[in-house]
Amino acid sequence: MISRSLARALLASVALLTASVLLAGCDTDQVSLATNAKANQPVPPKLLAAMVEKDMDLQSPILVRLFKQEAELEVWKQTRNGQFALLKTYPICRWSGDLGPKVREGDRQAPEGFYSINPGQMNPQSAYYLSFNTGYPNAFDKALGRSGSQLMVHGDCSSRGCYAMTDEQIAEIYSLGRESFFGGQKAFQLQAYPFKMTPVNMAKHRNNPNMPFWKMIKEGYDHFEVTRQEPKVDFCEKKYVFDAAKTPDAKRDPVFDASAKCPAYVIPEEIASAVREKDARDQAEYAKLVAKGTPVARMNTGIDGGMNKIFAAKIPEGSTGLSEGAEGTTLQMLAMAKAPGTIPGHVNPPKPNLDAAAPSPQEEPVVAVSAPATSTRVAAAQPVEKSQEKSQEKSQGGGFFSNLGRKMGLGTADTTATTPPPPQATASVAPATTSTTPPTAASRLKAAVTRFVPGRDTTKDAAKDAPKPAVAAAKPAEPPKPDTRLAATRPALKSTVSDGAGEATQIMGAAPVVQSNSFDSRFGAVK
Repeated sequence: MISRSLARALLASVALLTASVLLAGCDTDQVSLATNAKANQPVPPKLLAAMVEKDMDLQSPILVRLFKQEAELEVWKQTRNGQFALLKTYPICRWSGDLGPKVREGDRQAPEGFYSINPGQMNPQSAYYLSFNTGYPNAFDKALGRSGSQLMVHGDCSSRGCYAMTDEQIAEIYSLGRESFFGGQKAFQLQAYPFKMTPVNMAKHRNNPNMPFWKMIKEGYDHFEVTRQEPKVDFCEKKYVFDAAKTPDAKRDPVFDASAKCPAYVIPEEIASAVREKDARDQAEYAKLVAKGTPVARMNTGIDGGMNKIFAAKIPEGSTGLSEGAEGTTLQMLAMAKAPGTIPGHVNPPKPNLDAAAPSPQEEPVVAVSAPATSTRVAAAQPVEKSQEKSQEKSQGGGFFSNLGRKMGLGTADTTATTPPPPQATASVAPATTSTTPPTAASRLKAAVTRFVPGRDTTKDAAKDAPKPAVAAAKPAEPPKPDTRLAATRPALKSTVSDGAGEATQIMGAAPVVQSNSFDSRFGAVK
């Protein structure tokens, strides 16, 4: 009797568990959601206090907005009056790609647009601590033939097409999503933008080829701004439609197909009129900005994504890349600030913006290396594609033939740099003969270099053939200014160098070296 009762109890428990899973539409990941310790961390007390202050319930619906340029993630939560209010803004630790939507698998782009996150997209067993799937591609993306998969918002501060936070940040965001699902929200909306859709930003990026797409998703941005309600999103004729409703004479709601012709629909007048008024104000401000010559944003080719300044200030050779922080805030000012979460040691910051760094007069002098058919020589970093980001290497000073000459006993060097050259100089120094080699041997070595390297500027061989200690002495003695570490990794291109100068390579046989304190030497093994 006891064993029979026990068996019946076990069967009843299994039946109840199965029924609860089926009713909730759960899969194995969602069963894990209920038992995973990381996924069940409580909402922090500070957030609970903020909810009380802003008249929010713990389990009320949420909405998430992402901005690439500002590197920020906003969590909005519904108040008791039914409108959404901003609960907290999180600095994004790392995002990849450029401003603009994701187009194809492997392009490293983070998605832009409107997406829906349901409980099945929450991943408590993520390899990146915790994560949720953005839902890319949506119906609009698919209608345009766009491809990609597993685009996440996750922890670990490492991105290859995702939006990466710290583990502590994603734990908070995850807990807010979890509580909204427990409160009955079937899915929360994710809005991903290239930047905050203000007249200033629209004016700065007015020549960007993605502007037609950005104007389209700005409509949804405006709908949320004027209503503080989650906009209803539909797709037809390969475009977004926001807050569509059936026409007065229709008997049922319109049916939308992203690739088909739009059905008859209307936008409620109270929403449409408020959006028109906002758009008119934005257009008037935009016209003023363009008329007074607001500069167009520079195309940031060669930079992969960005990170918030507060994180860039905490890591070696940190750079914000395509991200922009608050006005007047520098990395030095944030160096002593507390980062919102633990930053792992393998974080790979965006490459420095060489165009922006070029005018700086405090940068490390540029040392000439052999580069065919160019009149000015610069130390060029050889790009190598890694699993996370592109690494940078510095060419060995001196060149192949001068090193060969030293090994063969033809001479130590033709010249020695004794004083650092003035800023913006190209490492041309007054020669001071120190070689014990007969002049005829040195001349033959010079001639060999000239023959094998067409276009070589022999007036700069002095700096190249100098021994390594002398090259180190050529660096400015004054303390490094902000971001001079970036110049040390990849010296800035001069204004006279053409766009193709970045493709310059070192002479065959010259072994590239990496400084012992460089970013690659510390983290190259885990990229």
